[in-house]
Amino acid sequence: MAARDLKDSIYSEFAVLSKALAAPKRLELLELLAQCPRSVEALADQTAISVANASQHLKVLRAARLVDAEKRGLNVIYRLAGEDVAHAVLTLRRLAESRYHAMRETRRLFLEERNQLESVTPEELLRRIREGAVTLIDVRPPEEYAAGHLKGAVNIPITELKKRLQLLKKRTQIVAYCRGPYCVMALDAVQMLRKNGYRAQALELGVVEMKSLGLSIATA
Repeated sequence: MAARDLKDSIYSEFAVLSKALAAPKRLELLELLAQCPRSVEALADQTAISVANASQHLKVLRAARLVDAEKRGLNVIYRLAGEDVAHAVLTLRRLAESRYHAMRETRRLFLEERNQLESVTPEELLRRIREGAVTLIDVRPPEEYAAGHLKGAVNIPITELKKRLQLLKKRTQIVAYCRGPYCVMALDAVQMLRKNGYRAQALELGVVEMKSLGLSIATA
């Protein structure tokens, strides 16, 4: 094979992968699968698209070897093809954030509207956990918590938080986290907690980001 042919072949494969990532819904699907494996029906529901549309997007991702699938009874369960896929999506997002000011500004305005500009850094969080100064809650669904969560976190899904408020102590600072900086569940949790007299802050990072920083992730 000539050098030119080799380069053309390699960049063609690279283009296939890049093309698979060039759709907003496919990026969202990958971020959801970074939390835990899911059925196509669950993915369609989470991304607000039809099952048929989700299936087509997953077909493209599978052809690019970004996701795998297995049959469980009547359902087909999708998962990321590897940890490197989650890291690639995270790197792509960070690149977009560094290059596109509009992304950062949109998030800033969204947080400002909710009065949620306060957040805790991972370093500060770890210090507070070691000192026993915070209660850390993971407000994602149970299946995501089971697949991986920050060590020491208690799972209180956002849908159950209101009826489980009495389990939390008002004298202890509460830190809530969910899927990452573009997930609103932790923000909703903090808003609810503050309205009920709790001292609460949101951790902007999700499990994927925390894992990339070397923080201890546990499974249940």
